[in-house]
Amino acid sequence: MTESFAADVARIAALGEPVRRDLYRYVVAQDEPVSREAAAAATGVAHHVAKFNLDRLVTEGLLEVEYARPAGRGGPGAGRPAKLYRRAGRDISVSLPERRYDLAGQVLAEAVTVATRDGVPVEEALRVAARTTGRALGEQDAAEDFLSVLTRTGYEPRAADGVIVLANCPFHRLAEQYTQLVCGMNLDLVDGLLTAAGPAGGCARLDPGPDRCCVIISIASHVDVTPEM
Repeated sequence: MTESFAADVARIAALGEPVRRDLYRYVVAQDEPVSREAAAAATGVAHHVAKFNLDRLVTEGLLEVEYARPAGRGGPGAGRPAKLYRRAGRDISVSLPERRYDLAGQVLAEAVTVATRDGVPVEEALRVAARTTGRALGEQDAAEDFLSVLTRTGYEPRAADGVIVLANCPFHRLAEQYTQLVCGMNLDLVDGLLTAAGPAGGCARLDPGPDRCCVIISIASHVDVTPEM
């Protein structure tokens, strides 16, 4: 489990408390940021209860805060700006097993854009886009070991006897419907990861098997890919 995945789970878990969930639903349903007084009145809770839970949602990254005076009030004597709450400007997604359909969409959108703009076959553009994306993912943290990079990308790597098996396909549903297309994208993405962060001599290849990714990685037997503790 990656740190970002664990953080997203904690954020979602914060909505398990009914009052907090009702406050969140109210805030995100409004066109404008809302005060804790308005949120308390709408959900039928005391002001101090609304404040505590709204601030908890801010801490978890589900809401954001801004300060503004009510319309028509300004200048000296207008008092302090009110604390207002609105939906946070980030996406939160949790799936088990981990899926990365956002990543697949990014690669496919890039490929279609390039193919349309440059007049190249979509298959060729997809290979380039997948490899480029893989390299970028591998280069995000120079200190990160290769297995951690694969884990962060959703592959659940298992290393043994000179082979890294990828126990999870981040694009599982797509691979079921569009097997050739998505497996090829997976291969090029992993190849890009290898180029940027993998051990020397590592080689990705297609080797479909049940309940795992269609790609496996061969590594030299003397190469240690054990994550650093």
